[in-house]
Order: sequence, then C-alpha cells, then structure tokens
Amino acid sequence: MQFSRDWLAQYVEVGPVDELRALLTRSGSSVEHVTIEGDDALLDVDITGNRPDCMNHVGLAREIAVLRGVPLRRPDAAPSESGAAASSLARVEVAEARLCPRYSARLLEDVRLGPSPDWLVRRLETVGARSINNVVDVTNFVLWELGQPLHAFDLDTLGASTIVVRLAAAGEKLQTLDGVARELLATDLVIADAKRAVALAGVMGGLATEVTPATRRVLLESAHFDRSTVRRTAKRLGLHTDASHRFERGTDPEGTVAALDRAAVLLADIAGATVRRGVLDVVDPAVLVRREIAFSPRRLDGFAGVAYDRSELARWFTGLGLEVLDAGADTWKVRVPSWRRFDLERAEDLYEEAMRVRGFEAIPAALSPIYGSDGPETPVQKRRRLMRRHLVGQGFAETIQYSFVSREEDARYPLAKTNGKAPDAAAAGGFAASGPVELANPLSEQYTVLRRSMLPGLVATALFNLRRGAGAVRLFEIGNVFLEEEIESLGLVLGGTDGTPWDGAREADLYELKGVLDSLLEAFDASVEIRRAELPGVLSGTGAELYRDGEWAGWFGRLDCESAVPLLAAELFCRALGDGAAVSRVTTPSRFPGVAADLTLTHGTTVPWSAIARAIADAAPAELQAFDLKDRYQGEGVPAGAVNTTISFRYNAPDRSLQQEEVNARQAEIAKLLDQRFGWGAKETA
Repeated sequence: MQFSRDWLAQYVEVGPVDELRALLTRSGSSVEHVTIEGDDALLDVDITGNRPDCMNHVGLAREIAVLRGVPLRRPDAAPSESGAAASSLARVEVAEARLCPRYSARLLEDVRLGPSPDWLVRRLETVGARSINNVVDVTNFVLWELGQPLHAFDLDTLGASTIVVRLAAAGEKLQTLDGVARELLATDLVIADAKRAVALAGVMGGLATEVTPATRRVLLESAHFDRSTVRRTAKRLGLHTDASHRFERGTDPEGTVAALDRAAVLLADIAGATVRRGVLDVVDPAVLVRREIAFSPRRLDGFAGVAYDRSELARWFTGLGLEVLDAGADTWKVRVPSWRRFDLERAEDLYEEAMRVRGFEAIPAALSPIYGSDGPETPVQKRRRLMRRHLVGQGFAETIQYSFVSREEDARYPLAKTNGKAPDAAAAGGFAASGPVELANPLSEQYTVLRRSMLPGLVATALFNLRRGAGAVRLFEIGNVFLEEEIESLGLVLGGTDGTPWDGAREADLYELKGVLDSLLEAFDASVEIRRAELPGVLSGTGAELYRDGEWAGWFGRLDCESAVPLLAAELFCRALGDGAAVSRVTTPSRFPGVAADLTLTHGTTVPWSAIARAIADAAPAELQAFDLKDRYQGEGVPAGAVNTTISFRYNAPDRSLQQEEVNARQAEIAKLLDQRFGWGAKETA
C-alpha cells in the first residue's frame, strides 16, 4: 500500500525518510520500498490485514506520532451548515441492523461537478488513483486520508429521496458503476431506494444513481457494514475495490460522521456545495460500546523480560487512542478505541502494542526464567531413558519413524497378532483376524494404516543404509504400536559385520541378538520365558516368542527378506521391563568370601533353559547370589534325546563365611528339585 511522505507531513512531523522507514518497519508496518518523485517520497508499506486503521494517512501518521513522540494534527472537519434540515430532504431506513449497524448521510445542494484542483489530483496520483471529478475525487481523498469509504448518490435519481439498507431479493438485478449487469443473491446486502437496488453495500455503487455533470443535489453515504457479508459478496462477484478492501477488514463505526464532515468541508470549498443542516444517522447503540481490557504493567514486564516505565507506557497508549483508566493501580483498565475494535481483544494484545512501540530489539534475547522445579520423571519416562542409555551402550543407534505404514508392510511381521496377545489356537496360526486401524486421510498409499509393528520403518532404514555401503546396522526405536490398545514397544534390528579381522570382527547372529535382549532384561531385573515358534516374516526355525508371567511380550528371529546381510530383529513390549525402579537399586557386596559350585543335570532336549532357570529362582535359598548356564553337552555317555546341562552357582552370606557343608546341602536340595522336575526319565512338567 502506497503512502506519500508529504501527505503524511500534513498531520505529523515525519522526519528524514530513512529514519521514518526504520521506525515504521521496526513497529510492524514494514516499508518494502521507497520511491523518490520530485520533492516527495512514496513509501510502499506492508500493512497487515489486522490493521485497517493504518490503511490511510491519518492512521499511519498516528503511529508515527507515537513512535517519534510528537503531536498528531487532525484535518479540519467542521462544515458550515445552512438552509433546510437534511432530514426534511431525504430519509434513511436500515432494515438489516445486524449487517449495517450504522448508516450516516449528509445532504449537499448547489453542487457544481467539474475537474479537481491540482493539489487534489496530485494527492490521488501519489497513491495510484486517477482523478474522475471533484465530487468522486473528494470521496477517494477522504478514503485515503481517514480510511472511511464514502459514496456519492445523485439525490434526484433516488426514488422518493429514500435510502433503504436491505438484503437483495433472489434474482434481483443491479448494473454497477463498471457497466456490468449483475444478478444478486438473497445473501447480498444492498443500498436501495423506494423501488430498486442502487448499490452493493461496501463494494460498488450503481450506474443509475451516479453523479453526473447534471447533478446538483448529492446524498453522501458513510456507513459501517458487516465484514463477512462484504467479503462474501465481493469474492463471489470478483469485485475487489478500495472500499471493499477496508470494509472486509473492519472500518471505524465512530468515524462515519467525521468522514462526512471532512468531505463536506472539501466539497463546499472546491465544488461550491451548500451543506444542509444535520446528519442522517441511523445507529445501533451496541456498535458504539468500547471494549475494556484489564492490563497489568507488572505482568507485561515479566512477559517481555524487561521493565517498562509506567508513565511512558501510559503516554504510548494514549497516543494510540487507548484510554487508560486507573493508571496508578496495579491493574489498569484500558478502553479500546473504536478503530481498533477488531484488533485489540485481550491483555496480550496490549503487550504487543507496548513491545512494538518500544522496539522488539529492546527485548533481551534470553528465555524468561521459569520458577519452580520440574516435575519428577514418570515411570514411563524413566524406563525410556534407561532403555536408550543401555542400547546406545550396546552400539545401537536410535531411529524415529512414522506411525503410519502400508497395509502390506503391516501384515508382514509377528506383532500383527491379534492384540499382541498369546496365539489363539482356534485362529489359523494364531495371527490377526481383525485388520489394522485405517487412516481416513492418509498421506499416501505408503501410509494408509496405523502400525502394529515397529519393524516396517526399522527394516526400511536398515536396508537403506546397507544399500549405500554400510557394513553393519544396529538400530532401535521406542514407540507405540496400535493393536486393540496402544502399547509402548521396543523394536531392534541388527545385521552385518562390525570391525575388521584384526580386531576379531564377526557377523551378527541370532545369539548376539538374544544376548542384547538378555542384557536389557538383566539391566531391568526382569525375566521372560522363551518359546520356539514359527512366525510370519521370520525364517523358519529361527523364531521365538517371549512371555512374561504367561502374557505374550514379544518375539525375535532372523527376518525372511532380501538383504545384503542376514537381518536379525526383535520386538518387546516395554511393560515387560517394569518401571525401571530396579535399575537404580544398589546392593552392598558381602565382605566375606563366596563359594562357587557346579551342578550337571541330564534332561530331555525339549526342556528349555528358561524353565530350569525359573525353577531355580523360585526355590533359591537366601545365600544363592547368582546362577548361570555354563555348558550343554550331547554325545558319548548321554542318552539319545537327552542333554547334559551344567549350571554354575555362586553362594555368599552377608554376615559370615559359608561352610562347605552348608553349600553342599543347598546344592543337594536344588539338584533333587531339578531332577524330580526335569531329570532324564522324570515327567517333564515345564
């Protein structure tokens, strides 16, 4: 939007153009370009849509006056009236007060239509408007001076000298000033006379009632129209005018009469008009009520992070048209001016006013202090933190994937089990009978459902890196899967060879993956039962399911997919790890020596180590500090279908040195229990 420096100088001391440009830009009205034309400078100012009050020279001058700390000079708007009262010459009726809460008009007679004086033509040319005639030019001048659109009707062409503001009849016709005959809708607001529509309210006048060289009596309109109604009509008809641009953003309902008075002064001077007494003014009192906002200077200081001088703050507000009440109190009552009714609604809006007038560069580039302490970690947050730390220590890198996958990828991995629970023997293979949650508005065909497995994204990332030369991948992600409920899950993928032959490099295998899971479970003092299983997407014979307390908790295995290296993968429901409380447990070691002992158990090959370990843990005496699988042997001396499992035990007491007899007795009890439950020839109850 273009403004003239010389025109602005009529109302305020503008100062040097470079300084003016910097001041306006700093305060939020960015000056995009300055053009020097003779003795004048034309400023191309980017006025934001929420500031229609600045879309005119007086409004922008008001900003400059506050920024420079100088007075604002308003133009003369006191016309000399004479003759008959305007109310005896014309009538105004507003049938749609909601859409036109104020309609004001003045009557001028003895008007002599003709060319405008040079000063007026130059003023209009500086803002890109062309001169038409002295009456129309005055209405355009006032628009660019005060921001209030005006329209001049030839009073003698108005039926019954009447103005009616109403909605159009469906199918009603109007020929606008551009010569186009337009068909109206019942939602269009029109200005009509006693019989017909004569103008589109807030958009464009009608051709039948325009002023001409024969015009002697003029009815000058100045109104406040509903923003959305004007916007809807202008958009539908493709009519964007200077008037509609202002009305769509919100004009000043208290500025209608002042604009009429200013135009009357000018028309009396340059068109010889006689101004009749009084103003025709139909107004809804509700539109004149000004909003009041409770404002705390102290809270502004805290919000901005810098102290504001109270007297300076009050001066700025007053200059902007804000009425400051109770300025000596802790909380001020600030009354909003009519021209900011659509812009200033709450205390934070006033904070912005103070900050932009002072200059945002005056605000320190630092975060405001946050008082009080952070809340403690939730169990879920703590568990995630400890999981990340442990897996990063194992050489894994964390990834973050979309929660959306394709239906094909979703069905490829074991977590597509129904609800992620133990397989239902009645279901084919125990896998999902119900499908995933579908997205109503997917990003693409690749992201159509919510994931039921962490693997699609992890595998895609692993393959992406392997195809680009990575020798090995070790990736993990912690996130939610969407089964019958939303469940937090851990996904792991590893494969390839780390290191070189010099430092003993070896290719990742299923035992390494199991070791990672074991170490993670051990870190959380948790345990699971491992059961062999045939799983979808997993190479036959390599899959296993994880159970905790009889509940399905995850799986691991070697993926059956095309890859440069074998890919191993696992998924584990995070709740199987508990809340992480055990990780922080500290146990003081005994100062007395411990005793180590081994035990070899002969049992059937179908007995899993997890069952043996659970039985030992359930029966462990207080002195048993640790036990572990030491060796498994099949061969000479071992019956067919059996295996010798050697288990190492470590005993220790916190208050004394254990005697060998005590250890032997404890070992004998455990050996007897294991032999009864799992020994070769005994009934397998695992």
